[in-house]
Amino acid sequence: MGSLFYGSSERAIHIPDRVLAHIKVVIATKLRRGESFTMSWRHPSGETAGRSTIWIQPSIPLRFVFGSIEPEMLDPALLQAYANSANSSSGLTVDIDVHDAAPAAAEAP
Repeated sequence: MGSLFYGSSERAIHIPDRVLAHIKVVIATKLRRGESFTMSWRHPSGETAGRSTIWIQPSIPLRFVFGSIEPEMLDPALLQAYANSANSSSGLTVDIDVHDAAPAAAEAP
């Protein structure tokens, strides 16, 4: 299990390494281009019910911490699905409760 540290908060967002590896690439790509966006997820089982959204932009510090010492193999289809989600008006939506999570379908306006 990996962790994403956002901003100055010491509280980690726990995300499976496989998912974290994919969103790290998507986030880094968008930030390298100077593109800000949102990332949303439902709180995993065992935590208070609900969902969270964070605004990701270049000036907000991010730190990715992986539980495994070996890098994850990236799945091109999952990477493309996350990139498409991040480019949508609803932003990147991930299921952090499942190891093989794919982005949630964008809701119709």
